[in-house]
Amino acid sequence: MANGTTWIDRFLPQGHPAALSGGALLANFLCNIVAGAAFRYSALAGDARGFLFWQVVGNLAGFLTVIALTVLLRFVPLSIAYPVTTGLAVIGVQVVAAAALFREPIVARTWLGTMLIVLGIVLVSYRAS
Repeated sequence: MANGTTWIDRFLPQGHPAALSGGALLANFLCNIVAGAAFRYSALAGDARGFLFWQVVGNLAGFLTVIALTVLLRFVPLSIAYPVTTGLAVIGVQVVAAAALFREPIVARTWLGTMLIVLGIVLVSYRAS
């Protein structure tokens, strides 16, 4: 396209790239949490209707996660965006969905793993920039 714009730029609101990338990162994070929680609800469903309902919710949230990642990739290199969003998804689903929503216990070893994921995100983001 002319002037260095892409097809997706037609659908993005006008704004500062940092705000748009921050919004895409937040949308990706939240949709990952919704998807993880929906799949857990699906696994716990007592009937086929509940199972299918939560599968649809989880898959729609997953689709929105991919759309948010695509928008983020318009502003951030893949070598940074993918590990950051993947690591944040693990943390978000583990802490928000598993611990807060489903009251699943998080043991010390799991917290250590979470901190290693955070460290990995920082290292990958730092090395790639």
